[in-house]
Amino acid sequence: MIGGFTAPPTGTDFGERMLNKVISQSLRHLFSQSESVDVSIRCSPSSKLLQGSVDSFKMSGSRLVIRKDFFVETMSFETDAVSIDFGSVLSGKVRLRQPTQAIAQVVLTEEGINQAFTAELVEKRLQNIDTPELTNLSGGEPVSFTDINLQLLPNSQIKIFAKAELPNGSIPISLLATLAVERRRRISFQNPQFNEDVVQEELRGVSRVLTMAFAEILDNMVDLDRFDLDGVTMRINRLETQGKQLIFSGYAQVEHFPGSQ
Repeated sequence: MIGGFTAPPTGTDFGERMLNKVISQSLRHLFSQSESVDVSIRCSPSSKLLQGSVDSFKMSGSRLVIRKDFFVETMSFETDAVSIDFGSVLSGKVRLRQPTQAIAQVVLTEEGINQAFTAELVEKRLQNIDTPELTNLSGGEPVSFTDINLQLLPNSQIKIFAKAELPNGSIPISLLATLAVERRRRISFQNPQFNEDVVQEELRGVSRVLTMAFAEILDNMVDLDRFDLDGVTMRINRLETQGKQLIFSGYAQVEHFPGSQ
């Protein structure tokens, strides 16, 4: 479903509807899949649109898929005043006269996060790792981490269960950590702790080392710059867990609309 035009009917209603349609079509290209993407435009008086002035526009989407593997429950952003080249709208595109910023919110679910761990982009960073602390345990062979399951906990905490694949078999690992934001773009796994309760006593020594190595890998893995959308750069001011959801609040820097270059 693409739509959501909310501006009141006026003499330039046709131009506003056209802009709304073109923006919707452009934003559709951000996602591999979507359940809904709604756009609403505010322009008062609406005659300003002919000069390319828009007071703001808001996008809200649900059940979105980014790069075929990364599931987002909801995403929304709302801009300040925007200056556009109205002539580009007539040709079916939206060109910004200058970049603009938007307040943004992204909501992930526990299920969606766990699906992301099976994405090729993520899996390849967890396979065949040959850092010294791991190869010392595996007789010089690389180690892989599989069967990852993350649980969201209150106060931005998480619990992760996984397996470390060594040449002589699998070792269970379990990690407790607190999620935090660094430099507004990197998700940090802070204060990592080994959760020994779910590991057999005879395996706890090696599992502890594997767990802390796994925590370090995660801490260097989630950087938003690797997931930038076409023309839209996301930055995070804060994050929080609410039940089975992880909520990011921040802003989006919109350099250009998708497909407008």
